[in-house]
Amino acid sequence: MSDCCLKGFRWNGTPRGQEVILAGINCYRTGTESNVAILLIHDLFGWTFTNTRILADHLAEEVGATVFVPDFFGGEALPLDILLDETRWNELDLPGFLSRNTKLIREPEIFACATALRIEHGYTSLGAIGFCFGGWAVFRLGAKDVRLVDCISTAHPTFLEPEEIRQVDVPVQVMAPEHDPQFTQELKALSNEVLPMLGVPYDYQYFPSLTHGFATRGNLNDREEMLGAERAKDAAVLWFRHWLHKQRKTELIMVE
Repeated sequence: MSDCCLKGFRWNGTPRGQEVILAGINCYRTGTESNVAILLIHDLFGWTFTNTRILADHLAEEVGATVFVPDFFGGEALPLDILLDETRWNELDLPGFLSRNTKLIREPEIFACATALRIEHGYTSLGAIGFCFGGWAVFRLGAKDVRLVDCISTAHPTFLEPEEIRQVDVPVQVMAPEHDPQFTQELKALSNEVLPMLGVPYDYQYFPSLTHGFATRGNLNDREEMLGAERAKDAAVLWFRHWLHKQRKTELIMVE
């Protein structure tokens, strides 16, 4: 993981949702839709980060969904005051933190939350969106041997492996900044080569001049970054509206 995963700015605003328990995990929930849900998998800033919750609020309102943001760091959080101050990054024990939050440790919890939304909460249409740390996870949720969600979206994914790209079997949206040491040019090229060949619907959104983290931690004082963050949010909204509500309409027609 590189420094780009730590860089970010805190946005203005007050989250409108509430904290609940999902599959035994603390979770931020926003929205009141009873059939359509989105599982948002947070970045390194964690589930309590204001920006993440504000973004979840926008998705809930604009998609017409209930959005869930569980804590996938086991109650641990990197200190926000240090994350927002690059001069203090040397105070972070990032290797130790990451060793406690590996894919092997967190994947079962992520799968459990998606399963709970389907089985216990009865959502018939379920999407997943992941930022940075959450990027690899949405590909796993949409893998051909898993398929716990109906569609996925990711912006500047981290820890994403080529085989995870090759195994996806649901509609995929990728939002890729030009400069990203995590979602490299090689991974971008692989996605654009492999995903169309898999036969899954694929939406690739490219953001020239922008860097890793822009979609959730863009600088409010940088017009280009904020326009990029807004464009990414709008793209995700259109993606989920299409696939999640399309799924719902199909089910209603079958019932009738």
